[in-house]
Amino acid sequence: MAIKRFDHTGIVVEDLPAAIAFFVELGMEFEGQATVEGGWADRLLGLEGVRSDIAMLKTPDGHGRVEVSRIHTPAATGSAPWEPVTTPGIPRLTFVVDDVDEVFARLRPHGAVLVGEVARYEDVYKYAYVRGPAGVVIGLVEELS
Repeated sequence: MAIKRFDHTGIVVEDLPAAIAFFVELGMEFEGQATVEGGWADRLLGLEGVRSDIAMLKTPDGHGRVEVSRIHTPAATGSAPWEPVTTPGIPRLTFVVDDVDEVFARLRPHGAVLVGEVARYEDVYKYAYVRGPAGVVIGLVEELS
């Protein structure tokens, strides 16, 4: 048995509209939004009383998707750490973009913060890491050749 495809990455956020705006500004397409609750959600997450609003966004090529969720109940018992990019277990999403500097400039009003510096790898890539919704690290890669 083998996997068929990678489907999506999920991110829990505190401000769902802001997260949607961030990813739309990045260039993703908003697919839709729904409320998730009930016994099946409780069983899936191993919790009781789950109620969540979720939104799905997809990349322009249709192959990548991001789910952003605002969990209303049960209340979180902690928060994700804002560790350096090199910390094991820290999630990172990377997107190929037309122009790293231009995309970062558009994302900055949506809360994006540059992690280090925009850097070049030879004449192949221009690369940057930014913190996005809920502190998730977003890689922006511009192909130079």
